[in-house]
Parts: sequence; C-alpha cells; structure tokens
Amino acid sequence: MPTTSDRAKASRAPQKGQQTKAVIIDAALNLAAQIGLEGLSIGAIAEVTQMSKSGVFAHFGSREELQISVVREYHVRFEQEVFYPALTAERGLPRLRALFANWMKRTSAEIDSGCIYISGAVEFDDRPGPVRDALAESVNIWLAAMLRAVEQAKEEGHLRADADAQQIAFEVHALILALHYEARFLRNPLSLNRANSGFANIIARSTAPTADDKAAPASRSTRGKAAV
Repeated sequence: MPTTSDRAKASRAPQKGQQTKAVIIDAALNLAAQIGLEGLSIGAIAEVTQMSKSGVFAHFGSREELQISVVREYHVRFEQEVFYPALTAERGLPRLRALFANWMKRTSAEIDSGCIYISGAVEFDDRPGPVRDALAESVNIWLAAMLRAVEQAKEEGHLRADADAQQIAFEVHALILALHYEARFLRNPLSLNRANSGFANIIARSTAPTADDKAAPASRSTRGKAAV
C-alpha cells in the first residue's frame, strides 16, 4: 500500500517535470530569438540548459514539437505584454492606441533580439507543415484582435463610418514590419519615430469629424457672405 511519502513523491514528479519543461522552453525561446526557429535542435538546447539530449527529448520527442512549443510560448507572452494590458483602456480609439503603444514597446525591445513572428515567417513562408501552421495561427489571432479594435473604434464613432477597417489594420501591421527592417537591418535611428508618426497619420485621416469640425465650414461660409 502506498505510503504518504510515496504519494508525496508521486505528486512532486509531474510538477518537477513541468518546471523542467518550462526551463527548456524558456532557453529555446531565447535561442530562437537569436538564431531563428530553424536553428533550434535537441542538441543545441541540451547544451544551453546543460541537460542530456535524452533528457530534452523526453519532454518534446522531436525537434518539430520543440519548435511548436516555442511558437506557442512566444504567443502567450506576446498576449500578456501587448493584448491583455490594452483591455484596461476604454473601448474604441483609446484601446486601439494602447494596443499599438504596447506593440511598439515590445517591438523596441526586440530590435536587438528579433521577433519570432517575423523571423519565423521568413524561415517558413514557403514550407508547409505544423510549425508554419502554428506560426500562422498565432499571427492571425493577433491580427484579428487588432482588426477588432479598429472595428470597435468605428462602432464607438471614434473613426469614420466609411473608414476601411481592414486597410487600417493592414497598414498598422505594415508599420511594424517596416520598423523591424529599418531598425534591425538598415540601423535607421529614426525608425521608431517614423513608425509612431505613421500610426498618427493613419488615425488622423480615419478619425471621425467632431461637432466643431462640422460647424467650421458653415461658419467660414457665413463669414464669407458677410464680407460680400
């Protein structure tokens, strides 16, 4: 009959296993940011974590499973840093601004280390399979959240009713992609300012007119008649 000590040991085993797996994923995530998902291997992670190859293999079973676990963990952290904090902002344009500000903050931190979404797209854009599917799913989830924020800004009357929500979301995404290219590859010191200015321009041309804006043309017209 199992003793209390035996049951305690049995309950600690899965917990220790999860902790070890978390350490491996964290190390793999950091390595992938530097050398890309394609550079990950059971042997490389074993070396970084100072574990045996068999020990790492026992937690994942294959290099592909390791890569997918890294993609999923990156997505979880992305949501925690970018998406969820923005939900505290008022629905509509304030939330859209918060999403972009959080995205820019994370992007700024990744200029030196790199973004797995972007590097992964370069590595797997023409390579069908589970890793590409995991990457595409994660990116699409995020872009759908950004699109929904734009649509909510329209619903709240913060953006014009005829504003193209999909075009706005597309251009905002394009700003981030351009920022990575300009900052990481071209080393353009003005890239962050350019991205912020780009977002401000997108919002400015899509913002719904205020009551004062609507009254301004009529007021000018009245003044013109009075002058005549």
